Amino acid sequence: MPDQLPEIELEDRGSKGRYVLRGPGGAEAEMTFTKIGEHQIIIDHTEVPDAFRGQGAGLRLVTRAVEDARAAGKKIIPLCPFANAQFHRHKEWADVLKQ
Repeated sequence: MPDQLPEIELEDRGSKGRYVLRGPGGAEAEMTFTKIGEHQIIIDHTEVPDAFRGQGAGLRLVTRAVEDARAAGKKIIPLCPFANAQFHRHKEWADVLKQ
């Protein structure tokens, strides 16, 4: 049986926060965001170290943000190039994309 992927953790620091996947040896894949008011977040940055390459870690981080935004009635502004590219690939996320 293959190793289970680690759970995504949400670290909320008031106006900013991040989603993080912790891997072996302290490796962290992260996606940072900034809150704009109560109803919007900006995805600023996604970083996936080599330890996570090829595992879909970046996509998992963005997907989690989309799910959380949808559940909370928030919109996402994907300033991060990676997140922006994922929004273009996943048209089913249009409901949470800030137009």
